Amino acid sequence: MASDREFVEFIVDQIKDAGDFGVRKMFGEYAIYAGGRIIALIADNQLFIKATEAGRAFIGSPTEAPPYPGARPWFLIDEVDDREWLSRLIRETDRALPPAAPPRARKGLRK
Repeated sequence: MASDREFVEFIVDQIKDAGDFGVRKMFGEYAIYAGGRIIALIADNQLFIKATEAGRAFIGSPTEAPPYPGARPWFLIDEVDDREWLSRLIRETDRALPPAAPPRARKGLRK
């Protein structure tokens, strides 16, 4: 089941004070990017934050679940109504993640 555009817009509005983030549609769901890396996913109208030790310390005892079949567990966030708490979690996660790797050069087709 794909996420509703209204839910995605609600989440984006909730984290708008957390910093400079982008949202991209991917495979019928949505990814939230910061600094060239994915920090959160929206799937089936649920918010998943990439698991980090900083996020775990902030949340305390997070619920973990895979955002899609075969994925590693991410933090499943139910507290999406608390804008300040959610923005702080996003900032903590962003700071905890390593910088994005530089893009690799694509090889052209050889004849």
